[in-house]
Parts: sequence; structure tokens; C-alpha cells
Amino acid sequence: MSSFTSKDPNIDTTPLTSEGLMDRRQFLGQMGTGLGSIALAWLLADEARAATQYTSPLASKSPHFPAKAKRVIQIFCPGAVSQLDTFDYKPELVRMHGQPMPGEEKLVTFQGGNGALMKSPWGWKQHGKSGKWVSDLLPHLAECVDDIAFVHSLTAKSNTHGPAMLQMNTGFILEGFPSMGAWVTYALGTSNQNLPAFVAIPDPRGMPPNGPANWSGGFLPATYQGTPFSYDQPIANLKSPPSGGTGRERELREFLDTLNHEHLRQHPGQNELSARIGAYELAARMQLSAPEATDISRESKETLAFYGADSNDATKAGYARNCILARRLVERGVRFVQVYCGSHASAVDGFLNWDAHKTLKKDYERHAPIMDQPTAALILDLKRRGLLEDTLVLWTTEFGRMPTHQTGSEGRDHNPMGFTAWMAGAGVKAGFSYGATDEFGYKAVENVCTIYDFHATVLRFLGLDHKKLTYYHNGSMRRLTDVHGEVIRPLLA
Repeated sequence: MSSFTSKDPNIDTTPLTSEGLMDRRQFLGQMGTGLGSIALAWLLADEARAATQYTSPLASKSPHFPAKAKRVIQIFCPGAVSQLDTFDYKPELVRMHGQPMPGEEKLVTFQGGNGALMKSPWGWKQHGKSGKWVSDLLPHLAECVDDIAFVHSLTAKSNTHGPAMLQMNTGFILEGFPSMGAWVTYALGTSNQNLPAFVAIPDPRGMPPNGPANWSGGFLPATYQGTPFSYDQPIANLKSPPSGGTGRERELREFLDTLNHEHLRQHPGQNELSARIGAYELAARMQLSAPEATDISRESKETLAFYGADSNDATKAGYARNCILARRLVERGVRFVQVYCGSHASAVDGFLNWDAHKTLKKDYERHAPIMDQPTAALILDLKRRGLLEDTLVLWTTEFGRMPTHQTGSEGRDHNPMGFTAWMAGAGVKAGFSYGATDEFGYKAVENVCTIYDFHATVLRFLGLDHKKLTYYHNGSMRRLTDVHGEVIRPLLA
């Protein structure tokens, strides 16, 4: 065996022998440990990279099970639409018009005492193959009944507009809870990263009661809250300041993006920072995509006339354009769109929304034409474009009205004990009515439903189990349906 000699005293020049080498078992054992260490180092490095890389919280996600609906348009009519003057026909109310309600001689509701039973001021006819009775107040929606599933037995927890609207939108009568749209975008994300996932479109007359609380993200990350804008009110703060050029703005964005991601690399796992980065990046992308999506002038004259957007009634034309905007948004992949038909309360009951306490006939003959044609056109337009097959359309209000007239007036008071909402589109059993109120339309008596049930059913159409869609907050696993709710299975096609 050869040897190596060196004058450096720190170098061991002892000849190697077979006794100083590892045997095969030692070699394989130490090699296995080493490979495990290499694998662990690789996994840790990969995890570290993932922690510093931004992933959009609105990236498209898979539902719990196959879904019939991919997106939702919710029409909301603030002020509590009377079921007895729109979709819930009661011949006995016509027969007993002017007589006291049996067993309810001293009936007291939200604004005080009630008088005799009051029939609807409008006639009723049967429509479609389903033979659905609809008030003459809504001739255009009457043509759509074979595409609609009506729920006539809804009940609400409050007879006050604000809390009841919150319950219909968030599941709770108090502020601070995520809206249905926020829950849906939290669960499913969106297929278009250049537009908001959840859009709220206020009425041309103004914001609804509770304002942004109706589309709030609540305790969910802020990225899931609704973005409010309409055809004539663009997204706030989206345009660049006139003083800066596009090149300078692009350089500033790139520099800001570098700083943000460097900070995220140094502080991995900061969800709020990730959400803020996503919001800035979405805003930049929207500067290019939102103007095109909201440009109603791109629609044909025939389409504008079909919706009623050419109406001499400015409010009807504005609501019609908002309905067209809703269709344009879902066409482009927006997940959830709310459209309001009616705004906040005013000094005059029933002037800006459906809260007809004193002059029901006068108020509804103003509101119904605004809502009727554009809403019907939205359903029919979605249908002819093939979008209704996987778009769920909801029509909602916060509660119903009494079958009696208020003392000293020709209007109806609040009634949360039985009212109507409806669904159309993806997966819905069309031309169908579920549940019923009593012979006067006062209380739900058949297949009584809660708003929790309504929400559970909406989620079911989207492929979501309402009991599994949860978010940990303040020590509890919260959900849209709280600890209640059952899917209304007869509504499923």
C-alpha cells in the first residue's frame, strides 16, 4: 500500500487500512440517513418558497360536490314587497274584503292597529303551462313563470327593515356577519381575476337600508366583500390621477410590487399583507378590464329596448341598465352579483322603495313597472344566451305585508310570518311552487321555511354543503346558516 508523506505536522499521513473503512452495512445506513436529510431540506425549502409566493385568495376553487350553478344574480327589493299583490293569490281575501280577519279582531303589528281585510287592487290571471297565478301588476314576469320556482312560505326573524334585510343577506339580524356573496366567493373564488368576484349594484335612487353591511365580508378576509358600482357610478378611485403619465405609474407599481413581495418574503404567512397585495394587483388589472365590462353602450338598440333601458322613466331606464350590467358581469366570470330595486327609506312611505304603508296602489304602480320588464328581460336574455343553464337567479325581499289595511290608511303593514321569494335557472325545478300561507296570506302554514333553509338551498345549487362551509372566528366555527337550515330539496330539479 502506498503512503503519502508531508512536512506539514497538521496533516495525518497514516496509511489507510481496511480496518479504518466503513463496512457495507454502515455505509448503507449512513447513506439512508443522509438522503432523508436531503429530502427534509428540500421540503423545507419548498415550503419556505411557498410562504413567500403570493397566491390569490380569489383563485377558482372546487365545490364540495358537482354543482348545477356556477354563478348567482340576486335581485333584492328593499321595503318588503307585498306577496298578496304580486305572486301569492288568495281568493278568500277577495271574498272577505272589508271584513275583520277571523280571530284577529285587535291585531297590532309594526306601526300599530290594523283594520279589515283588504284585497289586492289588481286582478289576477293564470300564466304558462304551470298555470301560476300572478297579479296583473307584473305582466312581464308573468311570462317567465315556467322558468321560476316560487317559495311562498318564508319566515323572517324581524319585522324591522334593517335587521330583516341583514338576515336575508347575511343570515343574521345584526351587523358584522359575512353576506351570502362573501361566503360564496370565499368558498369558490372567481374565474376572472381581472374583475371583482362579488359586485353589489345599488338602485339608481340610492343605497339600500344598512348600505354596505348588505354586501359586507364581515369577519372573513376583506378581499371577499362586495364591490359596489353601477352603470352610472363607476368603481371608486379606479382612474389614475391626471397628473401622472402611464409610464411613470407603471414604474411606480413595479417598485411597489417589489417592496411588497420583499416584505412578504421577510414575513411569511401574513394573510393580511397577501390580501392587500392582491387588492392592489386586482385594482391595476381592473383599470383595463372594468371599463369594457361596464360599457353599456356596446349593447344593441334591440337589447336596450328589450330591457327597457330606453324608457322615458329615468329610474326604470337606470335599473334596466343595471340588469344589463349584471348580465355582462356574469358573462365575464363574476361569481356573485347583487342588483337592488329600491333604495333607503324616505320621509314619505313607499316613495323610494316598496314600503307601502299608506298608499299601496299609488306606490306599487310606480315601483312595479321599474322592476317588472328589466327583471323579466334579464331572465329571458340569460336563457337565450345559454347562461341560465348555470346561473342561479334569486328574487328576494326582507319580509311580506299584512292582508289587512293599516288603521286609517290604504296600505299594508310589515309581516315577517309569511312571504314569497323565488329562484330561476341552474338546477331549479322550474314552473313550481313550494309552501303556502293560510287562506288570507297572513302566516306560513305549509312547508314553513326559514331564511336559513333558503340560504342552504342556494349553496346546494352551487355545490356547497352549508354545514361544511365554515370559518373560525372568536372561538367558534361560523357559517352562513348559523346552526340551522335544511336544503329545500323539492326545489332541486
